[in-house]
Amino acid sequence: MVNYINYFGFTAEPFPAVIDMKKVYVYKELQDLVERFKYTADTGMVSLITGQVGAGKTTSLKYACEQFHPSKYKIIPVIANTGSMLEILRQITLAFNMECSTNSITFLIKNIRERIKEIFSKRQTPILVIDEANLIRERIFQELHNILQYDFESSQIMPLVLAGQVSLIDKLKFHTAQSLASRVAGRSHLEGLDIKGMKNYINHHLSVSGMSDELFNEGAVLAIHQGSGGIMRKANNLARGALVAASARNSKLISAEHVRLAQTELL
Repeated sequence: MVNYINYFGFTAEPFPAVIDMKKVYVYKELQDLVERFKYTADTGMVSLITGQVGAGKTTSLKYACEQFHPSKYKIIPVIANTGSMLEILRQITLAFNMECSTNSITFLIKNIRERIKEIFSKRQTPILVIDEANLIRERIFQELHNILQYDFESSQIMPLVLAGQVSLIDKLKFHTAQSLASRVAGRSHLEGLDIKGMKNYINHHLSVSGMSDELFNEGAVLAIHQGSGGIMRKANNLARGALVAASARNSKLISAEHVRLAQTELL
């Protein structure tokens, strides 16, 4: 198989599975998401980021976190699962770089609250960021709310950002999650890109990979948009596959036919 990176003269993989945050395609919805994130950090509230699989939630989350200077903010990243409250607490403890050698929920909460207080004392704001939050059990949201408001005599409250699929909204409507849901001050829902956005997205990735020419003709862009539904992860797979198909056929221009060939390889 022809190495399409060498064939087209790219300086790097144009559509990588994991992207450098300096090369992220910054579109309006992402800019709005960052603004909501900042508002959440400043007010100690809760922000939600939703979207279907592959819509760019995790990348957007990472990009937003990069905008906060570490001297003023302490990002606490957690990837949720369907486990118990104990497992969530362990993840938070580890994200705080603390030892986690106990199975006592009470002890873990005490340690977490002490660390939050310590961070605030250094004039930093800790921000708890939970990805895949739609996997969290409904009753756990109440416990999270209790941790965030760590000191009943203090006005300082740790901000929280929850990212996940749309089912996250349904879970927050349960009565056990009402306390946390009442603190939601911003919601960002990531839709698929429109056709213009898709063209800009593709050309952006070509540009940051050392390619100035528009390799994908209008038909190819349309085929990628239709085949992906505007979802960036699917678009990446189609674009990458189309590059492979074109290089294998000694073509320097990617057409709709190359995209269709790529689509036959994907689920």
